[in-house]
Amino acid sequence: MSFYEVIENYRNFDFDNCFKKVTDNQIKTVLGKDRIDEYDFLTLLSPKAENFLEEMAQKARDISLRNFGRSIVLYTPMYLANYCKNRCVYCGYNVENKIKRKKLTLEEVENEAETIAKTGLKHIIILTGESTYHTPVSYIKDCVKILKKYFSSICIEVYPLNTEEYAELVNAGVDSLTVYQEVYNEDIYSKVHLAGPKKDYKFRLDAPERGCRAKISSLSISALLGLYKWRSEAFFTGMHGAYIERNYPDVELSLSMPRIRPHAGSYNDIYEVTDKNIVQIMLAYKIFVQRAGINVTTRERAEFRNNLIPIGVTKMSAGVSTEVGGHSSNDKGEGQFDIADSRSVKELKNDIISMGYNPIFKDWEPIR
Repeated sequence: MSFYEVIENYRNFDFDNCFKKVTDNQIKTVLGKDRIDEYDFLTLLSPKAENFLEEMAQKARDISLRNFGRSIVLYTPMYLANYCKNRCVYCGYNVENKIKRKKLTLEEVENEAETIAKTGLKHIIILTGESTYHTPVSYIKDCVKILKKYFSSICIEVYPLNTEEYAELVNAGVDSLTVYQEVYNEDIYSKVHLAGPKKDYKFRLDAPERGCRAKISSLSISALLGLYKWRSEAFFTGMHGAYIERNYPDVELSLSMPRIRPHAGSYNDIYEVTDKNIVQIMLAYKIFVQRAGINVTTRERAEFRNNLIPIGVTKMSAGVSTEVGGHSSNDKGEGQFDIADSRSVKELKNDIISMGYNPIFKDWEPIR
């Protein structure tokens, strides 16, 4: 089975009409349950539920404290290369964008690792564009071998791989995988991915499951909010998370709420997603998929990220650069998008502590 079959069940579902029928009493009933089903989840994503965010926040906070305590794992991204074959209208790496392209040498990878490690971080996520010529699996594996000397947890956010390739990287030391579907609506997906291997909707959709089959330990998924109507996109993200938990209960799952940020060749056909919308999505996720972590990146401004901490955040990025070589090189490749929170690792750590939470630099380490 594939999650695509779950999506197919909602092919002709009228989300707008469903939301119009939601009542206050329905929402109160849902909030009184210990566990909710997919229809309850839809109820919490409805416009009517915006009037119950305080009640949702209290429930989400209780769930988060019960499952995660007051711990927040800190990590930072390392961009290995920005070469890409895709024509994605919303991405700065679009092959047609006239940006400075760069790929780190293995020596530069080590320099980046040393610089990041000095901040105390032990969790890292490595990213590339989609170019098997410039960044083949063999190159990614060579980078992982270097990074293992500095970090206890290595996550990959690269182009979708087959199961064998994921297993190869897991054996090399990768323990975590991030795959954003970008947009679950298949028609919009085709519209925003004009050309390149990323245009294959199903291959990308099934990438998280291939990673799970390859024995990845931790997985993060999401839609890129702003490409389509956020209520239905959040619904399918939550359903995807529930599907992963049901079929791969040994995998640690996280959900995220990334919004489109400015980038080279900015895409203008964007559906608005407000701060209030982000809060509602996050709360609904936490109540529906209770064991899933919540990751908030530097796409969001510092004050807003701080305000989200007490209602369920479990992972946060810090000291971020989206430029290739951005942590240590004077010859940087252009960034993927602009960040909104430029706090250093130390600054974010201090803010988290001041709010009564615990910044975690080393959450766990796989046994090899």
